[in-house]
Amino acid sequence: MSEVLSIILGGGKGTRLFPLTQFRSKPAVPFGGKYRLVDIPISNCINANLKQIYVITQFNSASLHMHIGKTYFFDTFSNGFVEILAAEQTFEHSSWYEGTADAVRKNFTHFRTQNPSYYIILSGDQLYRMDLQDLLKKHIDSGAAITVACTGVTRENASELGILKVDKSNKVTEFLEKPGAAKDISDFRAPAQLLTEKNKDDCYLASMGIYVFDAKAMESSLANELTDFGKEVIPMSINKLKVNAYLFDGYWEDIGTIRNFYETNLELTTLKPPFDFYDENKPIFTHMRNLPPSKMNYSSLNQSIASEGCIITNASITNSIVGIRTIIESGSTLNGVICMGADHYESEIKKQQNADARIPNVGIGRGVIIKGAIIDKNVCIGEGCRIGIDDIERVDGSYDNYYVIDGIIVIPKNTTLYPETVI
Repeated sequence: MSEVLSIILGGGKGTRLFPLTQFRSKPAVPFGGKYRLVDIPISNCINANLKQIYVITQFNSASLHMHIGKTYFFDTFSNGFVEILAAEQTFEHSSWYEGTADAVRKNFTHFRTQNPSYYIILSGDQLYRMDLQDLLKKHIDSGAAITVACTGVTRENASELGILKVDKSNKVTEFLEKPGAAKDISDFRAPAQLLTEKNKDDCYLASMGIYVFDAKAMESSLANELTDFGKEVIPMSINKLKVNAYLFDGYWEDIGTIRNFYETNLELTTLKPPFDFYDENKPIFTHMRNLPPSKMNYSSLNQSIASEGCIITNASITNSIVGIRTIIESGSTLNGVICMGADHYESEIKKQQNADARIPNVGIGRGVIIKGAIIDKNVCIGEGCRIGIDDIERVDGSYDNYYVIDGIIVIPKNTTLYPETVI
């Protein structure tokens, strides 16, 4: 439907995902071995035939620009596009985006040229597969000015989310932001008739940060200085406009922290992952790199994912994700590791130069043992390194060439670990 504009919000600093966001914006963080986080909402749009897509970003946007520029092309007959809208100075606005709503407000000059009837607002850092056409249809049929997608959660999980009070007709009557564990919110329990068999025990409705706005409602809701949709615009609109809830009962995960990022990635390696990339009818799209198939030489891989272009020799890999172009040398062992891979292969000349300078090659060297870690792109790990294995105290914090966050070791992008390093 050409009258629908999809807007993906990715302008935040991604502080909680640092150091993965040290050199890239949060939507550009690699995920699942070969994807970027932004591929999830873009793919949901494309699968719903919503092909007029803006991605709003602000910090470290170069990597995201490059990924989207190389990935998403539409034919001239579809009028489709995926465009980056980075913060810019204009005669009307000279400041940075102050929040999600402020980011949309400052880009109205671009949106109005498309003359949309509806806006779909999506987050750039969530893992889910939603039928956005069904969301749009339910919004139109309800006669609501705004629809908020929500999912059922337990009381424990409701503490750190925005909770909706909904009546029997799906109308939102109240909004409560992060109520905490102590507050009594029993009157926010969802009406039983709205819950499906799948989420009948998750009796509170949490906002997913996914919204549908009528164009007029969007303009009127942002004709002010409010900066955030969840904290300000939606609560304010409940008293002025008809706001409906759309109950989503599929898998949804907000990838907001290093712990959450780590666990959500490794869930993909299970026999029946809660989120399934193997869906031909609703694929998740990403950049086509034309890399060769991965090569496994005398290696053992158990409950693991190996992306294209890898060369793995005489290694043992368990419950891990091996990203694109990863080179793993003989005798290495990985357990519970997310390895993001590399942006390039090193030539034989480069490898000889590394050897002369006693610098490890990109990838994982001989006899390396790694457990419970995230290895960012282009990391060089020398032979004999031990990461997360030895019984030593690992306090959360920043160190010379690595971080410990939520008990997980993170090796930042482009780091070199010299042979025999112990972390």
